Amino acid sequence: MEKTLNEIGVGQTGTVVGFGREVGRYRQKLMAMGLIKGTSFKVIRVAPMGDPVEIVVRNYNLSLRREEAKALLVEEVAQ
Repeated sequence: MEKTLNEIGVGQTGTVVGFGREVGRYRQKLMAMGLIKGTSFKVIRVAPMGDPVEIVVRNYNLSLRREEAKALLVEEVAQ
């Protein structure tokens, strides 16, 4: 089931499946950071107010703002 990145909990893993309709200016930025279709990631932490979200992707830590996380469609992977 598709979700946005900001809907995935801490410690969960997932795979990027695409970009939302309201992605706008974030698409190129997210792709440049290595978040392309099929990329696996793990949510490391989420700030108390939900902004930013920190993930591990391609062996590096990446922090994304809430709006960027909402633009990324993901599929949660069962552990």
